[in-house]
Amino acid sequence: MPSKEELKTRVYSEIDSRAEEIIRVSQTILQNPEPGFREVKTANLVSSKLRELGVPFQERIALTGVKGELKGGNDGPSVALIGELDSLIVRDHPHANSSTGAAHACGHHAQIGMLMGATIGLMAQDVLPALSGRVVLIAVPAEEYIEIEYRDTLRQQGKLEFLGGKPEFIRLGALDDVDIAMMCHTTSNLEEKKICISNTNNGIVAKKIQFIGRGSHAGGAPHLGINALNAATLALMAIHANRETFKDEDTIRVHPIITKGGEAVSAVPADVRMETFVRGKTINAVMEANHKVDRALKAGAMAVGAKVKIQTLPGYLPLRQDRSLADVFRANAVSLVGEESVGYREHGTGSTDMGDVSHLMPVIHPYVGGATGLGHGSDYVVQDYNLAVITAAKALAATVVDLLADGATRGGKITSSHRPAMTKNEYLSFMRSLMKEELFEYTE
Repeated sequence: MPSKEELKTRVYSEIDSRAEEIIRVSQTILQNPEPGFREVKTANLVSSKLRELGVPFQERIALTGVKGELKGGNDGPSVALIGELDSLIVRDHPHANSSTGAAHACGHHAQIGMLMGATIGLMAQDVLPALSGRVVLIAVPAEEYIEIEYRDTLRQQGKLEFLGGKPEFIRLGALDDVDIAMMCHTTSNLEEKKICISNTNNGIVAKKIQFIGRGSHAGGAPHLGINALNAATLALMAIHANRETFKDEDTIRVHPIITKGGEAVSAVPADVRMETFVRGKTINAVMEANHKVDRALKAGAMAVGAKVKIQTLPGYLPLRQDRSLADVFRANAVSLVGEESVGYREHGTGSTDMGDVSHLMPVIHPYVGGATGLGHGSDYVVQDYNLAVITAAKALAATVVDLLADGATRGGKITSSHRPAMTKNEYLSFMRSLMKEELFEYTE
């Protein structure tokens, strides 16, 4: 039986021999960006590559998700490698779709390349027979929590329940057969070096808000109207006034936008819409900040005599990573790029639905360099595909080898010692408890 190092050498050699093909997958996706739950072309590309490789797979999970499977030579744990299908909407990005504004301003296209690269590497001669367990290959939709109104329409139509891809995968049972999950995200932060081990991330709830006033002629009879835009403006000011009450250690982030400000400049705005996220390091911190935001929204409405409809939607849970699993990945990162090129991030104030998965099983979510610009910005571009895709694919595949070789001793130890924060049923119950809709109207 080949040693782990011999297996890794075969994996690396196979990835290197097909590096151009693997990178081309990422660059094809870059040129065809699609936002969440609309990633039809991207999902079809993943399916076609798995078909070419002879990997059995399922399609249309959570509308556009794809799930494949590689079987080892013996039974053992199931390790999921995850890549995200979706793009953002950044209209002035150099690779934005001219019609939709969709753009890969966060590097998800590189993740699918990593996923395909790791798959190809693990299918090198005599590698899978030496592993005990399964490798589950997941291309998941809709990690970016955007287009809330559109996704909520899908929810109302019964096409989904949660507005993120991984929560939907959990709900549908698509992760029921997974014991360990991992993925890698690109970064442009030079302080995080070539590969970065990370720890925690903020959780999030989303809010869809409608201020309801009374329309009237803005010039002739403004006194007969109720200005919903004024209510929204006051609510924004009230949210800002609460910021000094947020504890630094809770890393609260509240960042509302107005998506509709009125119908015409000549009419008192009667229908004004907002969306916001409420983020925090812990579930309790998110819930406390969410209460303050609700209070501010109601205060804005009350001040001018408007109504406000507040819809709270479950977002993503805070990310919590398994240290033992991270240690395995880190050792492979060091062997690939050197100790001096491996960084560490203690906490990220963004959010990811990998946090939801992390409450159910051992998870890691490290980062790989190769990008420049600001994440989610018009200048965020992957420059070094060899690092961002090929090296990352090797690190993920090598970690699978460490987990599942030698009778999956390492993988079995990680799964047996891990204590999940929630069962699946507890998770679903909690997420559903977050969903709330309230109409507030002040009465004298």
